[in-house]
Amino acid sequence: METPSRYQVNTTSFDYYWKKGAGRSLLQQLGYIPDIRNADSFKRYLMEWDRDGDTVVQKLYNQLGFATAHAALEAYLNKEEVSAEAAAVLDCFFSTFETNPSWLDHDKIDKGIELSQRSGIPGLLVLRNYCLMGGYESAAINKPLIYTGALKKGAAKRLTETTLFWIGITRTGTFKEGGHGLFQVLSTRLIHAYSRVSILEKTDWDTAQWGVPLNIWDMLATQLGFSLVFLTGLRRMGFRPSAEETDGLFHLWKYIGYLLGIPLELLPENEPEAIEALYYWTMTQSKGDADSVALAQALISETVTSGFPKSIWARRLMQQLHLFYNYFFLGTYSCRLLQIPKPVVGNIAYFFLWRLRRLERKMSEATFRAKAVRDGGARQARALEIYLKYKRF
Repeated sequence: METPSRYQVNTTSFDYYWKKGAGRSLLQQLGYIPDIRNADSFKRYLMEWDRDGDTVVQKLYNQLGFATAHAALEAYLNKEEVSAEAAAVLDCFFSTFETNPSWLDHDKIDKGIELSQRSGIPGLLVLRNYCLMGGYESAAINKPLIYTGALKKGAAKRLTETTLFWIGITRTGTFKEGGHGLFQVLSTRLIHAYSRVSILEKTDWDTAQWGVPLNIWDMLATQLGFSLVFLTGLRRMGFRPSAEETDGLFHLWKYIGYLLGIPLELLPENEPEAIEALYYWTMTQSKGDADSVALAQALISETVTSGFPKSIWARRLMQQLHLFYNYFFLGTYSCRLLQIPKPVVGNIAYFFLWRLRRLERKMSEATFRAKAVRDGGARQARALEIYLKYKRF
């Protein structure tokens, strides 16, 4: 198996991240610099993918149509009647993994969900301006977005879909009996498979250069974005997650990653393992390209071109705040690579950070923390309502 040409030691954005950016503190926390030669053991995953998901797409989605097949998946999970054809395909698919594996700890899942909820609106800012925007620094991982028309569909649609997914899997009890978390994750897994099958069948995708679209290693990188990078962003804003919350967050995303089809042996158990995994992936990425810049610019413009808030001046102010957080999380070096303009009035966000850090000091009080979880989760739900109303298309 030949290694895709994208696999090369990074000497620009991510190299800077680990030497002078936010990654430097992660390496100090780890206590050593991982040996980049160890990344060679992972590169084969650039050519491996979720074959079980693709089988469902080919035998069900491509036969019945996307909407009908997706409805069959939801009905199957709800133990409702589905056609014999759909049942046969889904029975086979669900035999390849466990929805309730022996290692799953729901108490840890709850702690990870609570941290996600109490992060409130700041958590959504981290996801948008650090996890999502920072991911554009890699040319390779974003190529499936280009091939599926993400730029034409607009940043608002992707933001809405990402927010809908994230909030759906971070609600209380979502992975317990009667919750919707399982459907959220598995439907996303099959959307990925559907996109991959379509890209390979209908486009001029260059596997020799980019590897398989939505391959296993890039899926792991996405999982690390929602876990380690998200956690790093929260800490940078002033959150001080407890050891239980941190452990819970990684357990939550281990389970989600497993359901998404990532091999269990690749999924980090804890923060040190996650730091190593992120180092190996980022440090073997080709730098961003014109598509990276285009995706970044689309995300910047989305705030002004969307329909919320109604006032254009309020939208421009919100754009300035997002630009502030881009620089706050990513730093000047990365922002220049993505051609992100400097904020003019975004520094007002410093007051917001000061207030957040002040409130975090009270989080050891059980009553205060419980209220923060409730209020933060409610604010996130309201934000999703805004996305669905104003930013869906």
